[in-house]
Amino acid sequence: MAELNLKQITDKLNSEFTGEVRKLVFWYDGSAEFVDDVDTMDLVNAKVLHLEPDNQFYTKYFLECVDTTTNYLVYAPFAKPAIRENHLADTIKYSKEFFADRASFLTIDLGIDERYKPVIQHYIKFFGEKKRTQAFYDLELETFNRNTIEIALMSVLCKCKTPSYEEILRTVLTDAGFEDNPYLAEFEEYDLLDAFWRQAQDVFGYADEKPTLEKFTMTMFVTYADKVIPADLPVAWKPFLSFKSGNVIAFIDNLMNSYIYGERFDEISKMVYDSLKAEAEFRKLPVEALVSCGIFAGIDELLIEWATERLELEDIAAKLGDTTVPQLTKQRRQGHFGRMYGLEYAVLESAWKIISNAKYIPSSDLNDLVKIYTNELYKIDQNYRFFYYYLDKLEDDEKFERLRELVENIYANDYLAKVTVNWNELFSEEVETLQIEKQPSFFSRNVQFSKEQLVVIISDALRYEVGVSLFEKLQADEKCTATIKTMVSTLPSITQYGMAALMPHKTLELTEDYSVLVDGKKTDTLEQRQVILQSYKEASRCIQYDDIKNLSVADLRSIFNRQDVVYIYHNQIDARGDKLSTENEVFNACAEAVDEIATLIRRLTTSANKSRFIVTADHGFIYRRNKPTESDKISSKTDSVDVIARRYMLSNKSFDIEGVDSTALGVMMNNKDERIVSYPVGADIFKAPGSGLNYVHGGSSPQEMLIPLIEVKTTKGYKETANAQIALVSLTSKITNLITSLDFVQTEAVSDVVKETIYRIYFTDGNGEKISNEHLYVADSKEKDTVKRVFRLRFSLKNKAYDRNQKYYLIAKDEGSDLEVLRHEISIDIAFADDFGFGI
Repeated sequence: MAELNLKQITDKLNSEFTGEVRKLVFWYDGSAEFVDDVDTMDLVNAKVLHLEPDNQFYTKYFLECVDTTTNYLVYAPFAKPAIRENHLADTIKYSKEFFADRASFLTIDLGIDERYKPVIQHYIKFFGEKKRTQAFYDLELETFNRNTIEIALMSVLCKCKTPSYEEILRTVLTDAGFEDNPYLAEFEEYDLLDAFWRQAQDVFGYADEKPTLEKFTMTMFVTYADKVIPADLPVAWKPFLSFKSGNVIAFIDNLMNSYIYGERFDEISKMVYDSLKAEAEFRKLPVEALVSCGIFAGIDELLIEWATERLELEDIAAKLGDTTVPQLTKQRRQGHFGRMYGLEYAVLESAWKIISNAKYIPSSDLNDLVKIYTNELYKIDQNYRFFYYYLDKLEDDEKFERLRELVENIYANDYLAKVTVNWNELFSEEVETLQIEKQPSFFSRNVQFSKEQLVVIISDALRYEVGVSLFEKLQADEKCTATIKTMVSTLPSITQYGMAALMPHKTLELTEDYSVLVDGKKTDTLEQRQVILQSYKEASRCIQYDDIKNLSVADLRSIFNRQDVVYIYHNQIDARGDKLSTENEVFNACAEAVDEIATLIRRLTTSANKSRFIVTADHGFIYRRNKPTESDKISSKTDSVDVIARRYMLSNKSFDIEGVDSTALGVMMNNKDERIVSYPVGADIFKAPGSGLNYVHGGSSPQEMLIPLIEVKTTKGYKETANAQIALVSLTSKITNLITSLDFVQTEAVSDVVKETIYRIYFTDGNGEKISNEHLYVADSKEKDTVKRVFRLRFSLKNKAYDRNQKYYLIAKDEGSDLEVLRHEISIDIAFADDFGFGI
């Protein structure tokens, strides 16, 4: 780096006079700055010869005729004369010139063509600080011209590691606001503000007599919107249109999709949206024109409003162009603002699916109804769960209140009431013909003769549709194989009976007070169940999920080691649903149960070396958000009931009560008990003591009695992991040097579930031919701070002709799978790249 001091000048001059060949060096000191110092310089291998304006002929004669062997520094304390007046011009041709001003030193040191020295001189103030000058050097520019020099100067001020106007603009926009922007203030201090706006015009087509950062940003957003909205934008926006839409769209997309700068993009987008008064203007356009525009959060609000209104009218066929409501919700959820409005779109999608299936068609055969429910109808219960799960997560759900009332009405009256009635009409006549497995035969059919060590996970109230969610989560992993089938619970469908039925037994009987005995023994406590289990499988035990979820690996192994069968009791759903204060959290509990069980299976596979699991439940449940009205409650009107709960009654006889059916207790318990269990035919409840009204179970319905039976096999040593992903941070869309550096980020730290991954990263042309060096990068950072996971790679492009109008790509491939994980389109604009890479 050039520094102006007398010693350096002396050293520089001495370096010119090395070697055996005679050398002449001419120094025209236009300001006579060194006239008093030149004779004091310690020149090792040369003498100083003073040149005056009136002794040029003599000097020429002296150098070429008198002394032809000595090295001379020919010092002139005046500016170099014009060629017509310079009688030493031909001598200078075979000699060398020396310059001692800062601009000249920089020009020479950096290898800049002399014609660009005025550019360096214009910005000489910038080079007044050593740190800034060093940063300029560190950019290692290959091509020097006014454009590249100015971009490099601005890059230094913005602390960009890559000399790129896109990176400069990204820094200006994301690190500060529109008003009193410190970067623009620095540009102005070093006379670079005009250069900044000139680049804005050259790169993005923004031209304004009085440019501002706000208007520049508005121009880019309006230009982008104009290209993706198939309708005429407001006349007032026309002045903001740019003709360089391609560059604008590339920059906006890169900024919007940036892993690091996405949130700042949201703020900028909101400011532009408000400044343009865009909501009022967009409301004047056809809604379908907005579908493809994803740069304003306000558009999502308008689309959500439209979809909500259509669904409130039960217009399930509504479209925006060719886009249906489910397609719209999926498309927008995958867009940039999907993370902001994902809950709203999930609510709308769930509502659409419920409304679309409002027409319940009764079945005429119980086994057919079981098949229809387990193939299709369960999805209505599942989407009802999803609807409230996402709705409850919204801070403000007022805009969905009318839609919620509609969903509730359809679910409760058009679906739940009808499917339960249909079920019980068939159940009372055809229960003996049920072809699916009954709960009391669970152990003998699935556990007793297992040749492998087996873990049985019994999740209280894991109804069938929740089981499907768990099944899908397990199936999604390539190292986990799962199958699901249906089992029917006892009746009443309650914990005491269901848990007993899942135990090994020869006899399953009820006492006079309706308590359950397994082989004559009680099963109320964990210890009682373990005694029964061990009487059939000596190497077995029963444990509570809560007692093992936080155990160390060593403690886990000590529990599961050498055990043929382990029963794990998991209670998340019923524990929450059975309490009045938490029953409306039951759908949250369902999601947590799915995650907890999947995590448990993964942990037992890795830490306890278990690979075979069965997941099932004691019973299911019915849940409705609205409290039951008085008309939904059934009075027993009898004193002959021994036990009464919300969804069932137990007694020695049946009752002639409207809306109530009954069957013998022994039918679903696989015994000969002829006492009677009575239950509402529909989804109604009995007037009975108890805490909750929304969450109920014990009765006869697909939701309460059909439970999942999920068999799971995992690979030994299985650990659910994901590759460490990388993303491009640099917003570069154009390359102007054969050597370029780009910043990337490893999106997550390496951990027990994120594994290090090797990537091959390089550039290709449109035909897939590599045009650069290839980096083999190992994504193995464990840093928690995202900024510390940013890394830079330097690429050298091949010396060949590049067409600025062709597309080129930055490619990243997973070394292990050879799958492409990143493709970033760029343009290459390098003058004479097929020769020496010199720019003009």
